[in-house]
Amino acid sequence: MAYRISVDTGGTFTDVVVSENGRIVLIEKALTTPERIFRGMQAALTIAAERLGVSLAGLLAGTELFIYGTTRAANAIVEARTARTALLVTEGFPDILLYREGGKAKPHDSSRDYPAPYIPRRHTFEVRERISAEGEVLTPLDREQAARVLATLKARNFEAVAVCFLWSVVNPAHEAAIAAMIEEHLPGVPYSLSSRLIPIVREYRRASATAIDASLKPLMERHLREMEEDLRAAGYAGEILVSTSVGGCMNVEELATRPIHTVKSGPAMAPVAGRRYAAEEDAGKDVIVCDTGGTTFDVGLIRDGNLVYSRDTWLGAKWTGHIMSMSTVDVRSIGAGGGSIAHVDAGGLLRVGPRSAGSVPGPAAYGRGGTEPTVTDAAVVLGYLDPAFFLGGRMKLDAGAAAAAIGALAGRLALTPEDAAYAVIHLANEHMIRAINEITVNEGINPRESLVLAGGGAAGMNIGLIAQELGCARVLVPATASALSASGMQFSDIVFEHSASALTRTNAFDFDGANQALDAIRAELDRFTAELGERARGRVRTEYFVEARYLFQIWELDVPLPKDRFETEEDVRILDAAFDAAHERVFAVVDAESPVECVTWKGRVTIALGDDAELAPPAAAPPSVPAPDRRRRAYFGGGRWVEAPIHIGTDLAPGAEVPGPAIIEETTTTIVVFPGMTARRTAAGNTFLDIAT
Repeated sequence: MAYRISVDTGGTFTDVVVSENGRIVLIEKALTTPERIFRGMQAALTIAAERLGVSLAGLLAGTELFIYGTTRAANAIVEARTARTALLVTEGFPDILLYREGGKAKPHDSSRDYPAPYIPRRHTFEVRERISAEGEVLTPLDREQAARVLATLKARNFEAVAVCFLWSVVNPAHEAAIAAMIEEHLPGVPYSLSSRLIPIVREYRRASATAIDASLKPLMERHLREMEEDLRAAGYAGEILVSTSVGGCMNVEELATRPIHTVKSGPAMAPVAGRRYAAEEDAGKDVIVCDTGGTTFDVGLIRDGNLVYSRDTWLGAKWTGHIMSMSTVDVRSIGAGGGSIAHVDAGGLLRVGPRSAGSVPGPAAYGRGGTEPTVTDAAVVLGYLDPAFFLGGRMKLDAGAAAAAIGALAGRLALTPEDAAYAVIHLANEHMIRAINEITVNEGINPRESLVLAGGGAAGMNIGLIAQELGCARVLVPATASALSASGMQFSDIVFEHSASALTRTNAFDFDGANQALDAIRAELDRFTAELGERARGRVRTEYFVEARYLFQIWELDVPLPKDRFETEEDVRILDAAFDAAHERVFAVVDAESPVECVTWKGRVTIALGDDAELAPPAAAPPSVPAPDRRRRAYFGGGRWVEAPIHIGTDLAPGAEVPGPAIIEETTTTIVVFPGMTARRTAAGNTFLDIAT
């Protein structure tokens, strides 16, 4: 036996997926234990081992690869639990994080306070030094003044240091020198240098990424070390990888030095799984991937069969949040999930989220002390969830507590409990639809022409209504939907990226500057690959890109490079044509007379972990209409309850068709088939929802 285990720890549940010889054999869930993450992980692993007929030690001994994903970094940022971090900047430029980029979503709205910087202004320290845009030293590093700054940091007990000097992307000498001084004056205190982490132009973005990375180092080093120690103590001796924001994996040691890559660790894997399942069903190459968990709703895209990447990943709202600036799988997250709390605001209006009940105490239905009404409680009241069959019956829900919580909310709204619960579901839907529109319609993509793929523990509860509102004809709910991100880890590869800046234009191309940037990138990719040893002797793919724009444009587009070196004018003409094609695809217009300005060069190395053979969709099974297991009162609006047929997911054979209204109960999720919709079980064991639009 050769098991591969992937684990995704969310704010509410910890998901475990086990595959054997390349085939996923089971998924399990347990409540997340924030105080010591391995406890929840161990609970799910123990159940998985029992189902496989082995002990936990036996399961771990038979496992060749363990992949871990977590929302710990993102949650720490949202909850302001990162390390006490100091930011060192060039003298005269202390307000980089304060002023941001000057954007504002609602420029005439004066009702909101100006957002606080990621690192408080009082924790920002100026260092006397200056390098020009050409890399010339204008003001030498004042070591005595820098030493006084570091002495202040030591006296004030800072736990981490971020360093971002002007034009260190051109000449990193001063950042390297201050790093040596930090190691001397603040031994053991972690630090991040912008010139090593993200050597790109645009001062705010570079400073923001460096600050985020440094602030996470103490937390994530401790978290990953504890997870690894506990896993080893339980008997695992194999390789451990951690999923990253770029949709791949890296080893624990590499990530401990670059923890910013873990911020989207879990959510970035949902599109990886979505791409695999859409290909498996031959269901189209443009896919909207929705992942509904207990705490958040994440939405990503597959475009033309490929993952969509972005450097515009904001933690929080655009312009008022904090930008990562690292290349990540483009996933947008909002505070809307099964644990989202419903409340009535001061104006008497119903609100849902962004606050979540999490796993402690959790929704009222969990019976763990929660009293505030949540989306999960609404689903219990509406009859969508069977209190006796939650997590396959391993966790009993308290229907009375859910009814009490929703009843109190209904009283404040002057509604019946069922109408209040239905309103909670619909309002949560509206938040999710808005997030989908932001990543599709706002980016020039028509949702009607895309497949919706649903994942997460709450995946099937309301996805039919969301797709109907979007005008989508089909929804695919994979067999492993409840652990979509953890499933994506099973299909992921080791991925590493590095960037370098070299500004040039196609009508006056700087061959030496571009090639030097690409050489520096290649050296960093080679370093990463060499450290992998035997693992890197498998299938290795290296790609190069440039972030470019037409002259006088503001933002760039990613353009793949056909080769990793520029030698002739013909190479430049090929680049020019590639950018024109990318610009036309995104904006439907080309300015062939305008020179292309190249800003940032990027390299990505991918080391395959699994089988990347072409998928052949299984043959379609003949249709059949199965008899329900039983019936249960459920509410689908309209002022009346219905006796909805209840189907057990494991009993549905390929080709089975379930017309709505009906409910399909899986071990770790529930699919609600609303009136006018039909669920179809595929030969691969997945479920299509055909939507009446």
